[in-house]
Amino acid sequence: MSARITIILGGARSGKSARAETLARLSARPVTYVATYASGPADSEMSERIDAHRARRPADWKTVENRFDLSILFGELRGRTVVLDCLTLWLSYHCETVSEQDLLARLRAALEEARRSELELYIVSNELGMGLVPSSPEGRGFRDLSGRANQLVAALADDVEFQVAGLPLCLKGERRP
Repeated sequence: MSARITIILGGARSGKSARAETLARLSARPVTYVATYASGPADSEMSERIDAHRARRPADWKTVENRFDLSILFGELRGRTVVLDCLTLWLSYHCETVSEQDLLARLRAALEEARRSELELYIVSNELGMGLVPSSPEGRGFRDLSGRANQLVAALADDVEFQVAGLPLCLKGERRP
């Protein structure tokens, strides 16, 4: 068994999550879906989105919610296929309490653990740098953090896809169905 890391980038509603789920369905390994949104009842619209994501996943997939310690989690999931949805929300969970340098170090450590744990890892992430320039310093800072995190993952990944209008564009690695 060997490790394989794929990042699927794209804009909102580009089909990133569906693409990651499609690729994970092709795996012979058991699948774990890691949802990185801190779920709770306060946001009914987000709750509906979460419910829709849950409903389309196969019943035999394990789901992990509200876990943000990716290095530890990846070690626990040794040899599995993992869909991490999504990196952008993981960053937003940590960005107010962890420095950018430490956050990127945690991300690098998690990717290294994914390799050691021989995961087939699909990371979903938003490409935020192609839209309008945010009007606030905080918004620009988060956009920049997200771009640096995406670059880090892309550099270490075996495969990089960019999802546009439901169509995958292979930027690095092996083109898959």
